[in-house]
Amino acid sequence: MRRSLLPGLALLLGLGLVARLLASVAPANHLVLAILLGLVVGNTVGIPSLTRAGVGTHKLWLKTGIVLTGASVALDRVAAAGPRVLVLVAGVVTATLLLVEALSRVAFHIDGETGSLLAAGSGICGVSAVVAVAESIDADEAAVAYAATTVLLFDALTLVAYPLVGAALGLPDRIFGIWAGLTMFSTGPVTAAGFAVSETAGEWAVLVKLTRNAAIGVVAVAYAVLYARGRTQERGDGDGGDGAEQGLLARIWEPFPKFVVGFVAVVAVANLGLLSTADLASLSNAADWLFLLAFAGLGLEIRLSELRETGYRPVLVVLVTLLVVSSVGLVVVQATF
Repeated sequence: MRRSLLPGLALLLGLGLVARLLASVAPANHLVLAILLGLVVGNTVGIPSLTRAGVGTHKLWLKTGIVLTGASVALDRVAAAGPRVLVLVAGVVTATLLLVEALSRVAFHIDGETGSLLAAGSGICGVSAVVAVAESIDADEAAVAYAATTVLLFDALTLVAYPLVGAALGLPDRIFGIWAGLTMFSTGPVTAAGFAVSETAGEWAVLVKLTRNAAIGVVAVAYAVLYARGRTQERGDGDGGDGAEQGLLARIWEPFPKFVVGFVAVVAVANLGLLSTADLASLSNAADWLFLLAFAGLGLEIRLSELRETGYRPVLVVLVTLLVVSSVGLVVVQATF
C-alpha cells in the first residue's frame, strides 16, 4: 500500500521543488506556482494511474498544514492590537460572507455550495478556508476546485495590485498593513505584499491576517450547522423531537472538519508557551512544505474543461465583493487609525 503512494508523492514533491526553484528566480509565490504547475501537468499530460493514490493524499497534507499554522496565531499580539482591530476583522469577515452569498444566489444564480466556498475563501483565509468549509458541508469536488482556483487568481492579482495602490495613494505603512490584512485573501500573499512595502506594514498585515484566520473554526461550524439543518428539513425529519435533534447533531459532526480541533489545540499549546522559538520555526517550515504538496495536488486535479462550464460568474462575484469591501475597508481603516 505504501509503495503505491510513493510515485504520487514523488510527483507532488517534484512539482513543489520546481515551484520553489522558479520562485527563487521569478517574482511569484511558490505556492501559487505549485498550483499552476500542477494545473498545466494535469491538463496536458494528465495524472498517470500509477500516481493517482499518492496524488489523492493532497487533502491530508493540506489539513495537516492548517493544523500546524495554529502555532503562528499569537493570541497575546491579537489582544494587544486592541478592540479596534477585532471589530474591524469581525465587520470585514461578516460583510464579505454576506455580500458574496447574496451576489452568488441572487444576482449571479450560482449554486449554494460554490457561493459558500467563495464566501469563505474571500472572507477568511483563501484556499484553507475553502477546504475547511468544503469539509464541513461535504461540498462537491468541482465546487471546491473552482472556488479554490478563483481565490488563487485573486491572490495573484492582489499581490501585485495592493502595493501599487498603496504607493499611488501614499498610504502610511501601518494603514497599508492593516488594510491588506483585512481585505486580501490568503496569508502568503498578505505577508508578501506587506513586507514588500516595509517591515512595519508587513508586521501589521500579518497580525491582522492571523486574527482573521482565527475565524475559520467559527465559520466552518456555522456553515456545518446551516447545511445540516437544511438537509434535515429537505428530508422531512426536522419534526421528530429529540431523535431529530440527535440526527442534526450527527450530520453536523460527520462533515465537521475534525482538523479544526487540532488547529485550536495547536493555538492553545503555542500560546501557553510550551513551544520554543525553534519549535515554532520548524512547525512553520513544515506547514509550508505540506502546503506545497497539497497545492501541487490540487492543481493536478483541476480540470479546465469543467471550470469553463461554470463560466465567469464566480470571478465576477469575487471581483465585485473585493472592490466594495476593500474600498470601504480602506476608508474605515483611515478613519479609525
